[in-house]
Amino acid sequence: MEESNSNNSIVNNVARAIVAALDWNSTPDARKAAVSYLESHLVRLRWEEFSPLERRNFSNVAVELMSEMADPCEEWALKSQTAALVAEVVRREGLNIWQELLPSVVSLSNKGPVQAELVSMMLRWLPEDITVHNEDLEGDRRRLLLRGLTQSLPEIFPLLYTLLERHFGEALSEVGRQHLDVAKQHAAAVTATLNAVNAYAEWAPLSDLAKFGIIHGCGFLLSSPDFRLHACEFFKLVSPRRRPADDSASEFDSAMSSIFQILMNVSREFLVRSSSTGGAVDESDFEFAEYVCESMVSLGSTNLQCILGDGNTFSLYLQQALMRDLMSKPKLSVHSSGDGSSANSADSSSAPVDNEKRKILSFLNEDICSTILDITFQRMLKKERLVTGQALSLGVLELWSDDFEGKGDFGQYRSRLFELIKFIASIKPLVAGAKVSERIVMIIKNLLNSPMPAQDLAVLESMQAALESVVSSIFDGSNEFAGGSSEVHLALCGIFEGLLRELLYLNWTEPALVEVLGHYLDAMGPFLKYFPDAVGSVINKLFELLNSLPFVVKDPSTSSARHARLQICTSFIRIAKAADKSILPHMKGIADTMAYLQREGRLLRGEHNLLGEAFLVMASAAGAQRQQEVLTWLLEPLSQQWIQIEWQNNYLSEPLGLVRLCSETAFMWSLFHTVTFFEKALKRSGMRKGCVQNSPTASSTPHPMASHLCWMLPPLLKLLRAIHSLWSPSVFQVLPGEIKAAMSMSDVERSSLLGIGNPKLSKGALTFMDGSPFDVNKEGHTEPNETDIRNWLKGIRDSGYNVMGLSTTIGDPFFRCMDIDSVALTLIENIQSMEFRHTRQLVHSVLIPLVKSCPTDMWEVWLEKLLHPLFVYCQQALSCSWFGLLHEGRAKVPDHHNILTGSDLKVEVMEEKLLRDLTREICSLLATIASPGLNTSLPSLEHSGHVGRVDMSSLKDLDAFASSSMVGFLLKHKSLAIPVLQISLEAFTWTDSEAVTKVCSFSAVVVLLAILTNNVDLRGYVSRDLFSAVIQGLALESSAFASADLVNLCREIFVYLSDRDPAPRQILLSLPCITPNDLHAFEEALTKTASPKEQKQHMKSLLLLATGNNLKALTAQKNVNIITNVTGKALPFYLIAFLFVAVLWKCAYEFTLLSISARPRNSVNTTGNTIEEGDSVGLAAIL
Repeated sequence: MEESNSNNSIVNNVARAIVAALDWNSTPDARKAAVSYLESHLVRLRWEEFSPLERRNFSNVAVELMSEMADPCEEWALKSQTAALVAEVVRREGLNIWQELLPSVVSLSNKGPVQAELVSMMLRWLPEDITVHNEDLEGDRRRLLLRGLTQSLPEIFPLLYTLLERHFGEALSEVGRQHLDVAKQHAAAVTATLNAVNAYAEWAPLSDLAKFGIIHGCGFLLSSPDFRLHACEFFKLVSPRRRPADDSASEFDSAMSSIFQILMNVSREFLVRSSSTGGAVDESDFEFAEYVCESMVSLGSTNLQCILGDGNTFSLYLQQALMRDLMSKPKLSVHSSGDGSSANSADSSSAPVDNEKRKILSFLNEDICSTILDITFQRMLKKERLVTGQALSLGVLELWSDDFEGKGDFGQYRSRLFELIKFIASIKPLVAGAKVSERIVMIIKNLLNSPMPAQDLAVLESMQAALESVVSSIFDGSNEFAGGSSEVHLALCGIFEGLLRELLYLNWTEPALVEVLGHYLDAMGPFLKYFPDAVGSVINKLFELLNSLPFVVKDPSTSSARHARLQICTSFIRIAKAADKSILPHMKGIADTMAYLQREGRLLRGEHNLLGEAFLVMASAAGAQRQQEVLTWLLEPLSQQWIQIEWQNNYLSEPLGLVRLCSETAFMWSLFHTVTFFEKALKRSGMRKGCVQNSPTASSTPHPMASHLCWMLPPLLKLLRAIHSLWSPSVFQVLPGEIKAAMSMSDVERSSLLGIGNPKLSKGALTFMDGSPFDVNKEGHTEPNETDIRNWLKGIRDSGYNVMGLSTTIGDPFFRCMDIDSVALTLIENIQSMEFRHTRQLVHSVLIPLVKSCPTDMWEVWLEKLLHPLFVYCQQALSCSWFGLLHEGRAKVPDHHNILTGSDLKVEVMEEKLLRDLTREICSLLATIASPGLNTSLPSLEHSGHVGRVDMSSLKDLDAFASSSMVGFLLKHKSLAIPVLQISLEAFTWTDSEAVTKVCSFSAVVVLLAILTNNVDLRGYVSRDLFSAVIQGLALESSAFASADLVNLCREIFVYLSDRDPAPRQILLSLPCITPNDLHAFEEALTKTASPKEQKQHMKSLLLLATGNNLKALTAQKNVNIITNVTGKALPFYLIAFLFVAVLWKCAYEFTLLSISARPRNSVNTTGNTIEEGDSVGLAAIL
């Protein structure tokens, strides 16, 4: 009886939905909801409950419903949803129903343009589960769908081609008759058909696309201004298709060759047309040219073999692409008389390549590579770097303009140029080396003779990066330079020795010139690795440059000299890293020179720190013993001052002592440089990346810094505690005004929070890692001002936190020798008074590394004392601030000392940014706690063998996991668990997708422990509180990115805990649009599959049904997953892609790069041509 009532209810609901969908008097939302019910509930969830006859009848009704929607006035969204319903029916029922429905579908498409549009929409939705890689869909089902659709392509593709041909022609005819409304309908049908074609472009056999005319049809539409972008999408999708390994490879090559010819023809036509208009390119043409170029690059990246079939065509193309530059620029005169043979010998001596790649490389001769480098070198400078109105002594440059091309893209654009330079250098090292050397020497000569050297200095600076790219590519160990022929070695040695000689001869003393020269010398670092004889002269030159700059700064106008000195010291670090062991014989000489300069008082502490860091880099290549010796040599002088108890008692024993310290400028900055060097020592010590040794001896060797922690950290803790205390209310009240002002945010920090970029800094200002400036010229002044104190406070906090965090990563030596009480007192004592920005920094730099590194047997001692006060405070502060943001429009960030200043609007923006930053960092800490490495005893549910239910006899006590799972440890300690679980619940309701994603990983481990243990309280929390909070999170559109994780949490809770706790069922039944029958059908569907992916899909459909499609995270995700899957992808710039970019560079230059500079700055869109104005008919005006 109950089953009969259920069936009657279903029938009534279906009937009502169909009536509502067809009722024009219903609201659009009601009609869409009705169709959604039919698709998501009936077809997705309950399709298996119907008999074959009922399914066939419903399929026919769905097609009839689509026919009824074929009205010009109907909403596009409703038409698309109806088409999706029919497509879902076909996907569920399979190929047989499609064969039955096909005649009706074809007949419907013949009735008119609106009907054709609907049919194309349906064909577009049909392969959705193939084109949109839905993680909820099982592989077997996708394979069945793919097989069925592939068998149906002989019916689908002719239909699509017919619709394209028919309605494109009809659109042109109707425009000629001035029937614009009808023309719009035909144009909409063409667009819908192209969208459908694109849904098959990524996976349908290329031979079928060619055989049934799809490639030809889309190629023809490239000449139509109105449809060419949609047609370009097709070529973007098919160009990167991989060549099959079966018998169809020849058909694939033929189809890909025809695609190449189409793209060649359209690019040639574009070049001719743009040349005839004087190079003017409007926005529409530019977008079209970009699409074509992307397609050609993609095709070359994966299918260049298809192009090389006809050598004459490819050679002709290369000549066409590069002819203009070869005719207008002199050929490269190579320093070595045997460059051609040397280059060939370089190729022959390299690792063997297959014949196909060798054939490709043969087309890249020296003239082509030389021209590519010429073009590239012209494009590496921004217009804003040059002085307006002055002529360049180096001829024409293709300059990037921020005003026109955009400020945010130059970095990515230039990085692509560098990748191209590196590729040319790797295949033609002699050409690249000679070319870059020749240009640099020419620039230097022009600079020496220039009356305005600042003009050419910008060009010289830009070429430094090009030199670095060439040198690193040629002398990089991965290219096995050492294995090349002796002739190539000798030629390259001659080229770069000549360039180095030119650089060493320069006697520049101007700070800007000295700085650039230092950069050029450190760019030669990889060369020095293979030619160690030149290392000594480079080191001597760097010291010469350092001594040529003034040491005492009396005037702020000379601050550039101080900056240049620091940059020269930084060059020692870069050369030490690049030259590797070649620099080791010179360590004593460098040490002696450092000692001499220090005795003479000609080396500042900041400069000494940088040179000391270079020494640490050298020592890391010299072995553990030398590393220990260098650390002792560098740290022992610092320890003598650092461990003295007098300064600690004088300045750190009580809060106002820090005020006295800030008046002692020299000592204040001395402490700063000591702390920053501790940071450098920790970062640079230890084993080099890539030199990991797995021997027992290596693993048992103590960290080089381990023995220094016991004297290094205690004074640092006292210093940090004193700084933290400044923000406590009792101390803040008695501080002098200058200190209070210094505690406020810097302009750089405010700008960062407001998202408006950093304000311009003086030349003498260096920046910390987070962008905050430190003016090096203030070091040594006797009266620090507000800015100096602010920079000092920030510098000590930044480096001090990093020292603490890096020390924790050493492991046992830190946790065994440090007193937890003193660490907790320093870090947590004033947590209530900390600003959000400082709390975030503390968590990021200290607590997260500490949690990762803490030994399991020390969790009890360390974690509760540090984490409990933090979580209690953050739960209260974040909850209050988020409540204010969500309900009152402003985050209530604690600001006890009026740190946040500015207009109300700016303060609101800064408050929200501070709130989100701290929220994300706390959630990152939770994600770290839940990381697999800290929860080694927890199996995944799928791998543990549990499907649906867990054997009650296998449940363990929570204590069983507390020693090997940090989440288990945390849950065992209620004082820790309560604020953490509260944060994780509330985070689902905070509109921050990044925080939600991180909380999901933590909550997943909590759910797993609830499933695997017999803890009643934990099970109740997960089944009731967490389940409800996750559903609330899905109601927020901001959670769309994490929606898959949220749905999976719901699935795991329901599947594994609903039999042990009634809460999940009760919560679902409390949702507004669900019935007990719906829940019963859902549970029945779960019993029929053990696949987590299928279960997630059922869970998702039920949640949408139960909430009336009001879970914005799921509906937003659905709207993003467009069927054609044609969202922009990063270009595949792998090695072969670089080759093709090189080959096509001039073409890309013509219609994607050169057109940037050739386009008129005030271009007018001219796509609305009439029939009389040209061969192509424009529909843009009527669409």
